[in-house]
Amino acid sequence: MSAENITVSGIAGRYATALFDLAVSAKELDAVASDLATINSMMEENKDLARLVKSPIISRADQARAMGAVLEKLGVGDLVRRFVGTVAQNRRLFALAGMIGAYNQLLAAERGEVVARVSSAKKLSESQLNAVSAALKSAIGSDVSLESDVDESLIGGLVIKVGSRMVDNSIRTKLQNLKFAMKGVG
Repeated sequence: MSAENITVSGIAGRYATALFDLAVSAKELDAVASDLATINSMMEENKDLARLVKSPIISRADQARAMGAVLEKLGVGDLVRRFVGTVAQNRRLFALAGMIGAYNQLLAAERGEVVARVSSAKKLSESQLNAVSAALKSAIGSDVSLESDVDESLIGGLVIKVGSRMVDNSIRTKLQNLKFAMKGVG
């Protein structure tokens, strides 16, 4: 499956497709993906940056200047820096996380990979992510690109989403099922 066969929609999809096309022509697919991963992890870790990205109160010029300074400090490549600058000038920074996700979907499709979203109660180590990836690869039969996030409400276990399929092996869900079963008994 190539990137031309995958559909990403909305604001995030349009911007991601434009960035993907620019990255293909510049032969910088992996560099852009790496830069976007750095930005995404920075937005997840730094609440001030997340506020800057989502705030409608901050002017577009201030957002563009602040993001430019952050990206410069992170050592992000020129293509991604110009892209984020354009996104900021167009007042679309609030959708940046979605753009990054859509870009990753396009990249995975280009590589023939399947994107799997893994949610866990605590941040997974690199070896744990590799183990999940290997298990998914054997179950699905194709390469898997993992996107992970932390959801403390899961208590423990994992929730894995691949396309329209979801496997919920979290303690939260097991407790909810037990609660429903106990209500049925009494």
